[in-house]
Amino acid sequence: MSQYLPILGLLVVGALFASGSFIASALLAPRKRPTEAKLAPFECGIAPDFEPPARFPVRFYLVAMIFVIFDIEVVFMYPFAVVFHQLGGFGLVEVLVFSLTVLGSLLFLVSEGALSWGPRKVLVPASSPRTSASTIRRVTSEDEAA
Repeated sequence: MSQYLPILGLLVVGALFASGSFIASALLAPRKRPTEAKLAPFECGIAPDFEPPARFPVRFYLVAMIFVIFDIEVVFMYPFAVVFHQLGGFGLVEVLVFSLTVLGSLLFLVSEGALSWGPRKVLVPASSPRTSASTIRRVTSEDEAA
C-alpha cells in the first residue's frame, strides 16, 4: 500500500489545484460584462465592414484527426521494429492486423469524402481596395452623416 501513497498524494494535490483555480477565478474575475465597444473587432483604427468567419470548417479538424491517427500508428511501429525478432510471427500478425485496421479506416474516410475539400470558392472582395484616400473619404462621409 505504501507504493501507492505518492500517486494518491499527487491526485490530492491535482484536485486541490483544480478546485483552487476555479475558486480563484470566481473571486478574481471582473464582475461586469464587457461593453459593445470592447467586444467589437478593431484593426488599425478602421472599423471593419464585414464580420470575420467564426470558425474553421469541420473538414480542417477531420484532416487534423486523421493526421494524428497515422502519427500514432507510426509511434507504435518503432517499438515493434526494435523487438521484431523477439516477437516472431505472432508480433508480425498483430502489427498487420493493427495496420490493416488503420488502413481500413482511412479507406472508409476517403470513400466518405473526408479528404475532399469541396469545390473551389472564388473570394469576392467585400469592398474596394483600401487606400489612404478612400479611407479618409469614407471616414469624413460617416462623420457628416452623424
